[in-house]
Amino acid sequence: MNTISLLHTLPRVFADRPSLPPSDIWKQDATLERGHLYLIEAASGTGKSSLCSFLIGYRQDYEGKILFDGSDIHEFCTYDWTQVRQRSLSTMFQELRLFPELTAWENVQIKNRLTNHKSDADICAWFEALGIADKREVKLAQMSFGQQQRVALIRALCQPFDFLLADEPVSHLDADNTAAMGELIMNEARSQGAGVIITSIGHHMDLPYDKVFKL
Repeated sequence: MNTISLLHTLPRVFADRPSLPPSDIWKQDATLERGHLYLIEAASGTGKSSLCSFLIGYRQDYEGKILFDGSDIHEFCTYDWTQVRQRSLSTMFQELRLFPELTAWENVQIKNRLTNHKSDADICAWFEALGIADKREVKLAQMSFGQQQRVALIRALCQPFDFLLADEPVSHLDADNTAAMGELIMNEARSQGAGVIITSIGHHMDLPYDKVFKL
Protein backbone atom coordinates (compact mmCIF):
# COMPACT_ATOMS: atom_id res chain seq x y z
CA MET A 1 0.00 0.00 0.00
CA ASN A 2 1.46 3.33 -1.07
CA THR A 3 -1.22 5.91 -0.26
CA ILE A 4 -4.03 6.52 2.20
CA SER A 5 -6.44 9.20 0.95
CA LEU A 6 -9.19 10.88 2.94
CA LEU A 7 -11.69 12.61 0.68
CA HIS A 8 -14.07 14.99 2.42
CA THR A 9 -14.30 12.50 5.30
CA LEU A 10 -16.35 13.34 8.39
CA PRO A 11 -17.67 11.22 11.29
CA ARG A 12 -21.44 11.03 10.97
CA VAL A 13 -21.79 12.10 14.59
CA PHE A 14 -20.38 15.48 13.52
CA ALA A 15 -22.58 15.83 10.44
CA ASP A 16 -25.46 17.67 12.14
CA ARG A 17 -23.27 20.17 13.95
CA PRO A 18 -23.90 23.70 12.69
CA SER A 19 -20.18 24.45 12.64
CA LEU A 20 -16.93 22.59 13.13
CA PRO A 21 -13.56 23.85 14.37
CA PRO A 22 -10.98 24.31 11.59
CA SER A 23 -9.46 20.95 10.63
CA ASP A 24 -6.82 19.71 8.19
CA ILE A 25 -8.59 16.33 8.00
CA TRP A 26 -12.36 16.55 8.41
CA LYS A 27 -14.20 17.65 5.26
CA GLN A 28 -10.85 18.16 3.53
CA ASP A 29 -8.85 16.13 1.01
CA ALA A 30 -5.64 14.71 2.47
CA THR A 31 -3.25 12.03 1.23
CA LEU A 32 -0.68 10.17 3.32
CA GLU A 33 2.19 8.58 1.41
CA ARG A 34 4.30 5.56 2.22
CA GLY A 35 7.79 6.50 3.35
CA HIS A 36 6.64 9.73 5.01
CA LEU A 37 6.17 10.68 8.65
CA TYR A 38 2.97 12.34 9.84
CA LEU A 39 1.72 13.76 13.12
CA ILE A 40 -1.99 14.24 13.73
CA GLU A 41 -2.53 16.66 16.60
CA ALA A 42 -5.97 16.65 18.17
CA ALA A 43 -7.86 18.14 21.07
CA SER A 44 -10.17 15.92 23.08
CA GLY A 45 -13.50 15.42 21.36
CA THR A 46 -12.33 16.24 17.85
CA GLY A 47 -12.58 12.66 16.54
CA LYS A 48 -9.08 11.23 16.91
CA SER A 49 -10.30 7.84 18.12
CA SER A 50 -12.89 7.83 15.35
CA LEU A 51 -10.25 8.51 12.72
CA CYS A 52 -8.08 5.64 13.96
CA SER A 53 -11.08 3.30 14.00
CA PHE A 54 -11.94 4.29 10.42
CA LEU A 55 -8.39 3.67 9.18
CA ILE A 56 -8.19 0.16 10.64
CA GLY A 57 -11.69 -0.78 9.52
CA TYR A 58 -13.29 -1.09 12.95
CA ARG A 59 -15.91 1.55 12.15
CA GLN A 60 -17.53 2.79 8.97
CA ASP A 61 -19.85 5.49 10.32
CA TYR A 62 -18.39 8.36 8.31
CA GLU A 63 -19.28 10.48 5.32
CA GLY A 64 -16.95 10.95 2.35
CA LYS A 65 -14.38 8.36 1.36
CA ILE A 66 -11.19 6.73 2.60
CA LEU A 67 -9.07 5.12 -0.11
CA PHE A 68 -6.16 2.72 0.15
CA ASP A 69 -4.25 2.95 -3.15
CA GLY A 70 -7.40 4.28 -4.74
CA SER A 71 -9.69 1.52 -3.44
CA ASP A 72 -12.64 2.55 -1.29
CA ILE A 73 -12.30 0.77 2.05
CA HIS A 74 -16.09 0.86 2.47
CA GLU A 75 -16.10 -1.95 -0.09
CA PHE A 76 -13.51 -4.15 1.64
CA CYS A 77 -14.58 -7.62 2.73
CA THR A 78 -13.21 -9.53 5.72
CA TYR A 79 -10.48 -11.10 3.58
CA ASP A 80 -9.36 -7.66 2.35
CA TRP A 81 -9.06 -6.36 5.90
CA THR A 82 -7.19 -9.47 6.98
CA GLN A 83 -4.61 -8.86 4.28
CA VAL A 84 -4.31 -5.16 5.12
CA ARG A 85 -3.77 -5.83 8.82
CA GLN A 86 -1.27 -8.63 8.21
CA ARG A 87 0.84 -6.98 5.53
CA SER A 88 0.17 -3.27 5.11
CA LEU A 89 -1.05 -1.53 8.25
CA SER A 90 0.25 -2.20 11.75
CA THR A 91 -1.41 -0.50 14.70
CA MET A 92 -0.29 0.45 18.18
CA PHE A 93 -3.56 1.08 19.98
CA GLN A 94 -4.01 3.89 22.50
CA GLU A 95 -5.52 1.39 24.96
CA LEU A 96 -2.75 -1.10 24.00
CA ARG A 97 -4.96 -4.24 23.86
CA LEU A 98 -2.40 -6.45 25.55
CA PHE A 99 -3.14 -9.53 27.65
CA PRO A 100 -2.56 -8.71 31.34
CA GLU A 101 -2.32 -12.37 32.36
CA LEU A 102 0.58 -13.00 29.97
CA THR A 103 4.18 -11.86 30.26
CA ALA A 104 5.63 -9.10 28.12
CA TRP A 105 7.48 -11.68 26.04
CA GLU A 106 4.37 -13.82 25.55
CA ASN A 107 2.37 -10.79 24.42
CA VAL A 108 4.94 -10.00 21.75
CA GLN A 109 5.34 -13.61 20.64
CA ILE A 110 1.60 -14.02 20.01
CA LYS A 111 2.07 -11.80 16.97
CA ASN A 112 5.59 -12.81 16.02
CA ARG A 113 4.71 -16.49 15.88
CA LEU A 114 1.99 -15.63 13.39
CA THR A 115 4.23 -13.48 11.20
CA ASN A 116 7.70 -15.00 11.76
CA HIS A 117 8.86 -11.48 11.00
CA LYS A 118 11.55 -10.97 13.62
CA SER A 119 14.14 -13.17 15.30
CA ASP A 120 14.21 -13.60 19.06
CA ALA A 121 17.53 -11.77 19.03
CA ASP A 122 15.95 -8.76 17.29
CA ILE A 123 13.12 -8.66 19.81
CA CYS A 124 15.50 -8.97 22.76
CA ALA A 125 17.49 -6.05 21.36
CA TRP A 126 14.31 -3.96 21.25
CA PHE A 127 13.48 -4.78 24.86
CA GLU A 128 17.02 -3.69 25.75
CA ALA A 129 16.82 -0.48 23.71
CA LEU A 130 13.56 0.48 25.41
CA GLY A 131 14.87 -0.20 28.90
CA ILE A 132 12.57 -3.12 29.71
CA ALA A 133 14.90 -6.08 29.20
CA ASP A 134 14.36 -7.04 32.84
CA LYS A 135 10.58 -7.10 32.28
CA ARG A 136 10.42 -9.75 29.56
CA GLU A 137 9.12 -12.46 31.90
CA VAL A 138 6.93 -10.14 33.99
CA LYS A 139 3.17 -10.29 33.56
CA LEU A 140 1.62 -7.20 32.00
CA ALA A 141 -0.66 -6.70 35.00
CA GLN A 142 2.45 -6.05 37.11
CA MET A 143 3.91 -3.43 34.78
CA SER A 144 3.32 0.31 34.63
CA PHE A 145 1.33 1.74 31.74
CA GLY A 146 4.49 3.33 30.31
CA GLN A 147 6.24 -0.05 30.34
CA GLN A 148 3.21 -1.60 28.69
CA GLN A 149 3.32 1.05 25.97
CA ARG A 150 6.83 -0.06 25.09
CA VAL A 151 5.71 -3.69 24.92
CA ALA A 152 2.83 -2.66 22.65
CA LEU A 153 5.22 -0.92 20.28
CA ILE A 154 7.48 -3.96 20.08
CA ARG A 155 4.45 -6.10 19.26
CA ALA A 156 3.34 -3.67 16.56
CA LEU A 157 6.75 -3.86 14.91
CA CYS A 158 6.66 -7.67 14.72
CA GLN A 159 5.05 -7.68 11.28
CA PRO A 160 5.63 -6.27 7.82
CA PHE A 161 3.87 -2.96 7.19
CA ASP A 162 3.60 -0.13 4.70
CA PHE A 163 2.18 2.18 7.37
CA LEU A 164 2.47 2.15 11.14
CA LEU A 165 -0.40 3.83 12.97
CA ALA A 166 0.65 4.73 16.52
CA ASP A 167 -2.19 6.20 18.57
CA GLU A 168 -0.77 8.32 21.41
CA PRO A 169 2.23 5.98 21.77
CA VAL A 170 4.17 7.96 24.40
CA SER A 171 1.45 9.49 26.58
CA HIS A 172 2.93 7.95 29.75
CA LEU A 173 6.65 8.19 28.97
CA ASP A 174 9.37 10.60 30.03
CA ALA A 175 11.68 12.39 27.60
CA ASP A 176 14.38 9.70 27.46
CA ASN A 177 11.96 6.84 26.88
CA THR A 178 10.03 8.93 24.36
CA ALA A 179 13.25 9.48 22.41
CA ALA A 180 14.06 5.76 22.52
CA MET A 181 10.60 4.92 21.16
CA GLY A 182 11.00 7.46 18.39
CA GLU A 183 14.38 6.10 17.35
CA LEU A 184 13.05 2.54 17.22
CA ILE A 185 10.04 3.57 15.15
CA MET A 186 12.17 5.52 12.70
CA ASN A 187 14.73 2.74 12.29
CA GLU A 188 12.11 0.11 11.56
CA ALA A 189 10.09 2.39 9.25
CA ARG A 190 13.21 3.18 7.23
CA SER A 191 14.12 -0.51 6.97
CA GLN A 192 10.70 -1.25 5.48
CA GLY A 193 10.35 1.98 3.50
CA ALA A 194 7.16 2.53 5.47
CA GLY A 195 5.09 5.52 6.43
CA VAL A 196 4.31 6.42 10.03
CA ILE A 197 1.15 8.08 11.33
CA ILE A 198 1.35 9.27 14.95
CA THR A 199 -1.55 10.81 16.83
CA SER A 200 -1.32 13.02 19.90
CA ILE A 201 -3.47 15.19 22.13
CA GLY A 202 -0.41 16.74 23.75
CA HIS A 203 2.93 15.05 24.49
CA HIS A 204 4.48 13.55 21.36
CA MET A 205 7.81 12.43 19.95
CA ASP A 206 10.11 15.10 18.57
CA LEU A 207 10.63 13.66 15.09
CA PRO A 208 11.26 15.13 11.61
CA TYR A 209 7.60 15.07 10.53
CA ASP A 210 6.93 15.63 6.86
CA LYS A 211 3.54 17.10 7.72
CA VAL A 212 1.59 17.96 10.85
CA PHE A 213 -2.19 17.80 10.59
CA LYS A 214 -4.49 19.61 13.01
CA LEU A 215 -7.56 17.50 13.57
